[in-house]
Amino acid sequence: MRTLIIIPARYASARFPGKPLAMLGGESIVGRVWRTAQQMGAAERVVVATDDERIHAHMAAVGGPEASMMTSTAHRSGTDRCGEVLRRLKERSEEYDVVVNLQGDEPFVEPAQIEALKDCFADSGCDIATLRTPIRSTAELMSPNNVKVVCDGQGRALYFSRQPIPYRRDVAPEQWLDGAAYYKHVGIYAFRSAVLEELCKLAPAPLEECEKLEQLRWLCAGYRITVRDTDHANIGIDTPADLAEAERALRERQ
Repeated sequence: MRTLIIIPARYASARFPGKPLAMLGGESIVGRVWRTAQQMGAAERVVVATDDERIHAHMAAVGGPEASMMTSTAHRSGTDRCGEVLRRLKERSEEYDVVVNLQGDEPFVEPAQIEALKDCFADSGCDIATLRTPIRSTAELMSPNNVKVVCDGQGRALYFSRQPIPYRRDVAPEQWLDGAAYYKHVGIYAFRSAVLEELCKLAPAPLEECEKLEQLRWLCAGYRITVRDTDHANIGIDTPADLAEAERALRERQ
């Protein structure tokens, strides 16, 4: 199964401008993510997809001219950016079965997580694969910054929400974790290549507009999202405070 890992990276972040080039443990965040993905050996190719010349030049210095690809500034999501890269590589006769969308602000991704996503495609009914991890505190459960996911009996996503789901009727919210399992979505995706091409043609869905969650567009269109468990809670870097937390985590690992 030929696999392509694409790392979307934007310079113009509202909460953390220039985030991909911010330094973490002596190297840029995006450079660290790219290097980690390369060292996994889980993909035939790893490429950073960016719309910014500064990131493109940085990756050329870090990994050579094939480490990144410039993409359109008009893309509304990382998924669209991944779709452009896949299309352009296909035009160069590079064919891949699975595409992994690895966020450029996830420097602590584990090889086992990528392998778990790839394994999902042994099931012909899997269109898209992603991860979840248990929620262990009420504060984590109630935060709208943590996306929650519920699945059916076959491990396929039924719904994603910023609200706590499922709602426990007649139970105080501070007791919801007692006797019920809640899961946080870990935002790493893998797609069948043909499915990714189709997703990039979809119009936004009403549920997506309500929750501001792109994966609801895919569910509304009937695509099947397989969800696998991970005990590794990745540290996503969205703000300078998150970067400070990542620095602390890195020191603890060393």
